[in-house]
Formats: sequence, structure tokens, C-alpha cells
Amino acid sequence: MTLTAETFTPFIGKSFQAGPEAPTLTLVEVDATQRPGWEHAPRQPFSLILRGARDTVLPEGTYEFTVDGRHQFELHVAPVHTPMQTHQDYQIVFN
Repeated sequence: MTLTAETFTPFIGKSFQAGPEAPTLTLVEVDATQRPGWEHAPRQPFSLILRGARDTVLPEGTYEFTVDGRHQFELHVAPVHTPMQTHQDYQIVFN
């Protein structure tokens, strides 16, 4: 199955769990901005922005996420610079 931005849009606001000991992340944005040069690509690039607690950061890596308690995706996530002191943001990029 080819993952697209549309695959993840229904999960905005849903919990992404990488395991029982991992912090819970919430999908807050699906960025499907059109990029020049990708018009004929089999999949348009997009990214996901997830948000978690500031005090427990999930290290960069590939995880088997359970979403909304039933959907599973193997995704590579990276924490990103987050100036707000209230949360930590993460990014997942699909090229």
C-alpha cells in the first residue's frame, strides 16, 4: 500500500503510540504542499507533524506506530526544534 497525505488526514487529532513505554504523540498537521518538480512522481511528497509532551522526548528512529488503537504504520520520526516550552514536535517526511 502506498501511503499518501490522504491516508493520514483522518488521523488528525488521533494518538500515535510507538509502544507501551514510549510517549504518546498526537497528529496535528498533514502538510501536502505541492513541490515543484514532483508533478509526475508516483506519490506527491508530504509530511506529518506530531506533538508530544515536552518532558519525554521520543528519540529519532523507525517505530511501529499504533494509531487510534487499531491501525499500524512503520514510520521514521524525528524530533524537531520546538521553541514552545509546552510541548515537543516531531516530523515524519515522505518523499
